[in-house]
Amino acid sequence: MANLGSVNGRPGVFSLVGLCVLAGILVAGTVAPAAIGAGLLSNQVSDSVDAISAQLAAADPPLTTTVTDRDGTPIATLYAQYRLPVTAAGIATTMKAAIIGVEDRRFYTEGGVDPQGMLRAAVNDSTGGALQGASTITQQYVKNYLINVVDRTDPVAQQADREDSLARKLREAKMAVQLNDTMSKDDILADYLNVVEFSGTVYGVGAAAKAYFGTTADKLTVPQAALLAGMVNNPSVYNPYTHPDKALQRRNLVIDDMVTNGSLPASYAATAKAAPLGLLPDGPVTPSGTCMGAAPDAGFFCAYAENYLVHAGFTADRLATGGYTVKTTLDPRVSQVAKDAVDANVPTTQDGVANTFAVVQPGSAGHQVLAMVANRNYGTDPARGETSTDIVADASNEFGAGSSFKIFTSAAALVTGKAGLDTPLPNPDSQCFPVPDAHSSCYTVHNDGHYADPISLADGLATSPNVAFVGLESQVGMPAVLDMAYKLGLRNTLATNDAGAAPNPASGNPQFSEPQSAYFRNLLSFTLGNSPVSPLEMANVSATLMSGGVWCPPDPILAVTDRNGNAVPVPQQACEQVIPTGVANTLEAGLSKDTTDGTSAQAAHAAGWTRPDIGKTGTTQQSESVAFVGGVDGYAVSSMVFADGSHPREICPGTPVHLGDCGHGAFGGTVAAPPYFHAMSELLAGVPDQPIPGPDPAYLQARS
Repeated sequence: MANLGSVNGRPGVFSLVGLCVLAGILVAGTVAPAAIGAGLLSNQVSDSVDAISAQLAAADPPLTTTVTDRDGTPIATLYAQYRLPVTAAGIATTMKAAIIGVEDRRFYTEGGVDPQGMLRAAVNDSTGGALQGASTITQQYVKNYLINVVDRTDPVAQQADREDSLARKLREAKMAVQLNDTMSKDDILADYLNVVEFSGTVYGVGAAAKAYFGTTADKLTVPQAALLAGMVNNPSVYNPYTHPDKALQRRNLVIDDMVTNGSLPASYAATAKAAPLGLLPDGPVTPSGTCMGAAPDAGFFCAYAENYLVHAGFTADRLATGGYTVKTTLDPRVSQVAKDAVDANVPTTQDGVANTFAVVQPGSAGHQVLAMVANRNYGTDPARGETSTDIVADASNEFGAGSSFKIFTSAAALVTGKAGLDTPLPNPDSQCFPVPDAHSSCYTVHNDGHYADPISLADGLATSPNVAFVGLESQVGMPAVLDMAYKLGLRNTLATNDAGAAPNPASGNPQFSEPQSAYFRNLLSFTLGNSPVSPLEMANVSATLMSGGVWCPPDPILAVTDRNGNAVPVPQQACEQVIPTGVANTLEAGLSKDTTDGTSAQAAHAAGWTRPDIGKTGTTQQSESVAFVGGVDGYAVSSMVFADGSHPREICPGTPVHLGDCGHGAFGGTVAAPPYFHAMSELLAGVPDQPIPGPDPAYLQARS
């Protein structure tokens, strides 16, 4: 067998005669394809062709994935290659004529390879000229499919697909003949136009028509089609946005080729060549390709949905190329109302202050996420109030949710029998508590104001004294409290370290090397909520209580279908009965006084709020973070306002909420609760009140 290797892109052993014979065999291959593999082609080339042909048959071209809200309205487009596939019938005759005129005039008469072109290239290559293409559209289809589909994630293989070697051309030629025998010319042409790159992330004529001209592939005019056809030879050089003069010259050359090929009357050529490029401004105009292109009220939700699917077994690449339709649980009305509420509370570009808002629908069979918004938008431009961190889903509120963590201490006390809703709790103005597993120090806690001493657990939940709850936490024990926080919903939060990041054992500092579930096992400060927390998971804590003690993962997905419309299963964690229903109902009853007689009552009155609901506010020591966690009529909610800049300071109430040294910083009831009242009042207008469950008598008094 002949050696088909090459040196510096030149044939290594073939003489002029040999190349001419090769071309002759390729000519014969248009009639008898077996002759290609039986003649000069080596077994190595033949075997590689068979392997690559199998890959071609198995590999689907990357398509865009569409993410929609629960009503089916698109909210984002994910892609690695922006491609809008079209059928042969969906491509304008102008486009077909233009690409054939400039790339392969004998397309409809050749057998996958062009004998005349191969002979010309063989002679030129053997005499020292540049290695010529002599490639038909079918051969170009093979090459582009390998580069853009089969080998798109393998740079080494892509380089081999592009190399100027005779071996590569032989492989292309044989596969082109195979395709020519199994596909119609119209289908080959359409598939080629669907796979070829036009520039950047724009692939295929459907996407190019929309991105460059705002039209569809079946409506391309002669000048438009000629411009696109001219680009495929070198998308970077002939990019009309970056090289308009070269693109224009190339377009007009294609128009001349169309005249020469007989597909365009000569009388029309001058008119076509005089037409402006006619591009959309600031293009090519394409969706962003990521969730950062979503609407302001959907970006964080989209990012969470994408991450949720990755954890369910999808890869990021699969989502960006699979052509899926992802129907999410996002409720467009709830999301927009929530977004309006946080924007009214803290403007998008307000320096150093973020306001997140998450809404989850309770249920014993699932917890659907309805909205995930913030005054910030999901993006990369801080000057426009954007952030590339999912501040609603992640434990990015590093200052914590304040006293709303007293929910976990209360639930643990009810379950263990250490306290009931009516149990009086010792509550002096200050107290120094022994630190678990320590013998020489204690943890001093002060109440912010004067409270009853003792105070019932129910009244404590409404008014939030620190001493009573740290004392209760000490009595219940940190393991039980941390376990309860995990059960009720802080699953991802507790897996992060005390900076809200993945634990880093190499740091040597427990604060950063351990997950919160381990770090806080001897720290009574946990119930005061001074650690990083996910706003979404705090909303899901409310959903667990409102579901009778059933925890379910906060689920953003209704359905996923593939490119062919087939349902794709999405595995998820099963729901769990994490606390008895009686405990959940009793704790809800205890949380029902916050907006009537508790820490958010003044804000509720100012908002005209009278609905029965549950709520718990939280304020960190320096007022760098405040929270309201609650729920009403089938909506479980968290609203958190926290310092998110590089120089965090005290958050001050006002219009707008801002950073400062006000000396009377924000509280959960004064700054975090108002967006809740704003949003829920609008969403529930005209809807009858839904009562809060009454307490279970078994959990009114301590049992141990």
